[in-house]
Amino acid sequence: MLTKKAQRLRRSRQTRARIALQGAVRLTVFRSNQHIFASVISADGSQVLASASTVEKEVRESLGGKGGNVAAAQIVGKRIAEKAKAAGLERVAFDRSGFAYHGRVKALAEAAREAGLQF
Repeated sequence: MLTKKAQRLRRSRQTRARIALQGAVRLTVFRSNQHIFASVISADGSQVLASASTVEKEVRESLGGKGGNVAAAQIVGKRIAEKAKAAGLERVAFDRSGFAYHGRVKALAEAAREAGLQF
């Protein structure tokens, strides 16, 4: 029997294999109980092109220390879109890292789309 984490990692491997076949730059999301992290990773997986998270000082100050909620995910989504566009990226593949597409993960994705990132 697989643990909850092992199940999530198994799902994430399937997604990453599909994205690798596309040869697309990917927007990866990781969520913990207290924080949410987003990174834009190059197509070959060797380089982080942009990143945003609730651990960043400006984000923490605007949230008042509450990084594990939907409002925090929306702010991170907006920031990652701005940083990706500043790096010259418009299109990315969304990699939810095996997490279910609802709640914080969905809020981050929708905020990034609204800020102009296409996936």
